[in-house]
Amino acid sequence: MTPSPSPEAGSTPPAPPVPLAALLARTDLGLRLLAGPEDVPLHWVHTSEMADPYPYLLGGELLMTAGVLLTDPAHYVERVVEAGAAALAFGVTPVYDTVPAALVEACARHGLPLVEVPPRTPFTAVARALWRLMAEARLHELRRVTEAQQSLAAAAARQAPVPAVLGALASRLGGRAVLFGADGTESAAAGREVPAEAARALRDLAGVLGPRPGGPASASGDGGGLRLAAYALGGGDGLTLGVATERRGPGDHTIAGVAVVLLSLLTAPHRGADVTVRDGALVRLLLGATPAEVAGALGPEPWTVVHARGGDGTPFAATSLAAELGTPLVAHDGGTVRLLLPSSAAVTAQEGWTLGASAPVTSSELAAGEAQAARALRRAEASRAALVRHRASGFAALVDRDEAAAYAREVLAPLGEPLVETLRAWLSLHGSWDRTAVALEIHRNTVRQRIARCAALLDRDLDDPDVRMELWFALR
Repeated sequence: MTPSPSPEAGSTPPAPPVPLAALLARTDLGLRLLAGPEDVPLHWVHTSEMADPYPYLLGGELLMTAGVLLTDPAHYVERVVEAGAAALAFGVTPVYDTVPAALVEACARHGLPLVEVPPRTPFTAVARALWRLMAEARLHELRRVTEAQQSLAAAAARQAPVPAVLGALASRLGGRAVLFGADGTESAAAGREVPAEAARALRDLAGVLGPRPGGPASASGDGGGLRLAAYALGGGDGLTLGVATERRGPGDHTIAGVAVVLLSLLTAPHRGADVTVRDGALVRLLLGATPAEVAGALGPEPWTVVHARGGDGTPFAATSLAAELGTPLVAHDGGTVRLLLPSSAAVTAQEGWTLGASAPVTSSELAAGEAQAARALRRAEASRAALVRHRASGFAALVDRDEAAAYAREVLAPLGEPLVETLRAWLSLHGSWDRTAVALEIHRNTVRQRIARCAALLDRDLDDPDVRMELWFALR
């Protein structure tokens, strides 16, 4: 068993991928698989009639083409495979009456799934069907995660909360959940039994984390034919959570992250009455209470809101950060970690993290503290500082010129001069393709291609007004 790192954040879109088989099962589309496997995951769809689509692919696509410029099928398939496309869909008519045999042979040779799209099915219908399938998968996953969070939170309120949380986690993931002590012994377990080889591998994986300060917060691997994962709890006493399942779903990390937070709270030493009340507020939030409803439980003392980015990108790194800063009140949304600390607690720089801290705020001012921490984090990232605290001053002082210039250089670094000028003109003309083409004296399709390239290089949604505003300030 070899521990493996978590997937790179942002390498795939937030929606779960859809297997090609699900798209083929849509009888209304009339699609037919001519070569390759049908179990490949599709992350998105892209249509291109370029002779070489390689520069325009991100990987994981269903690439659709009618073969307008197809002259060398073997080379074309090689380039599609090099770009990492998941599958190729070929539309018959008006260019070809049938899918070229050379294209079928090349796809079979490279193991690239090739799908025939009949004349009666427009490419837009295939794309729309894929997006709908992805939306359904996303909705299903969100419901699954929400139900699991409620189940875990309810388990934490039972008389024997630790075994109850482990049992709820094992049930939701369909496997076994084990709480290991600092010496590697099982202190509690729930779920179905696993082979001895998997049990040893899970214990070894938990030992990779251990109680070492600054060590990894999570690790994953395989053993005994099962998928394994281990997570360090935030109580500071070396406890780790181990999970063994037959498969690993998109939302499993989020579900396990909730269990890690709850188990960290439940196993934390020296729990006073005030801590119990605060933990109860956290559980109520997990069950759907609003911040206003739990503000009284948080206490009247001033608070410091902290925003952080870093770690290994998982909710379990966030738990370790919260333990280092001495608070159980932490939330992780996949990008920014948010923490709430008593203002009497010291906020110090943490290795591997970039932090932004608010000024002290009362429970009723937490929304203002949230905004202050967010601005402080942006300044910290722009100035490459480990920790920046909110400065209570006027609007003009929210971002100084040097920090703004540094942030602009970082944001626009992936773009060359032609793309920068095209983006500037396009934004200044409110996204008008025709007016931008006239202003730059280029074809409107060239404008579209350049803006699409900007979106891909920047990895941002240029239809989002917040993104447009941010880029416009960077360009200015």
